[in-house]
Amino acid sequence: MFVSVEEARTLLSALLPERETEHVPLALAYGRTLAADLIAKVSHPSATESALDGIACRGADTLLASRDTPVRLRLVGESRAGQAFAGEVGAGEAVRIYTGAPLPDGADAICPVEQLQDAGDDIVLLRPALSSDVRHEGGDFRAGETVLRAGVRLTPSRVALAAALGHAEVPTLRPLKVAVMSTGDEVVEPGQPLTAGQVYNSNAYGLLGMLQEAGCQAALLPAAPDSPEALELALTSIGGADVLLTSGGVSMGKYDFVRDLLIEGGQVSFWKVRMRPGGPAMLGGWRGLPVFGLPGNPVSSLVVFHVIVRPALTGQPLSTLRLRAGTPFRGLADKTAFWRAEVRGAEVFDYAKQGSGVLRSLSEAGALVVMPEGSSAEVGDEVDVVLMG
Repeated sequence: MFVSVEEARTLLSALLPERETEHVPLALAYGRTLAADLIAKVSHPSATESALDGIACRGADTLLASRDTPVRLRLVGESRAGQAFAGEVGAGEAVRIYTGAPLPDGADAICPVEQLQDAGDDIVLLRPALSSDVRHEGGDFRAGETVLRAGVRLTPSRVALAAALGHAEVPTLRPLKVAVMSTGDEVVEPGQPLTAGQVYNSNAYGLLGMLQEAGCQAALLPAAPDSPEALELALTSIGGADVLLTSGGVSMGKYDFVRDLLIEGGQVSFWKVRMRPGGPAMLGGWRGLPVFGLPGNPVSSLVVFHVIVRPALTGQPLSTLRLRAGTPFRGLADKTAFWRAEVRGAEVFDYAKQGSGVLRSLSEAGALVVMPEGSSAEVGDEVDVVLMG
């Protein structure tokens, strides 16, 4: 059964288990997916405050201040974080103020310390004080406002924002547990001696990293040899995983036993995707365990994961940019093409080596240009670009 990239994502998503909600402390929230909206418990800033070190005063008193015509104000106190000025700033008066300190009553502008000169009990301004250097209460967000929405991935900046909202713990979706297993007699673990025709198990370690970046709990299984009996034993012994990712054994060859095993003893939703690279990918099940079979070629395996598997696991759509083509990109009549490319500024250029075995291309190129079925692009055309980093 041949499917499109979009259909493959949808079918995989339908097989994944429903995600439970877990409340976790902020220190453990990074990389997780938010399960419910987060509402601000406080306003930020919590008070109108200064954006820099300097003096707070009435802006109208300083409109003519310059190096040629400095303005002198009388210092009447200071305001700092944790200890605000208790009085009110009157005409011709100023208060020393520090970044984040509450703005005193009566003041409406700030002049930075770099534009000031001390003069005993007075302060001399060499430029006007500006209201733009005042941070107003609730200027970032207000108490009761919904700031973070359910479904977003908790990046470091979002975890920091959750803390600023006043949440010590957050509701998140339980991470999916994903098992990774390479197949093939030729697969050897890195560090072991390599003989002619063998390859190191690069797919598994690339997939482990991508799963961790996607916020999943990943487990690496021993590689399975090219034997129906050994493969069946390996699949049957897997416990506790929500989904299994295999690499290799899903094409049309004599020793592609993953495909044969699922056809004969499991379930198969599809076994070809209309894409390049990565056409020989399949989705099925084995005794209730969803199994997604990735191609054995390293580039194909990682590209299929990025454009099909990752969006399904995270619930986030594939993110693309619109850039100008710096070189032509050809299309394919019946497949979506994902050409490796290099981004330079606002343009994207074809990476010369597009072979599915050229693993270094993903490291050096860092992007994929998406060419839908039957389309192509000339120099200067806008194209969709997927960043692989």
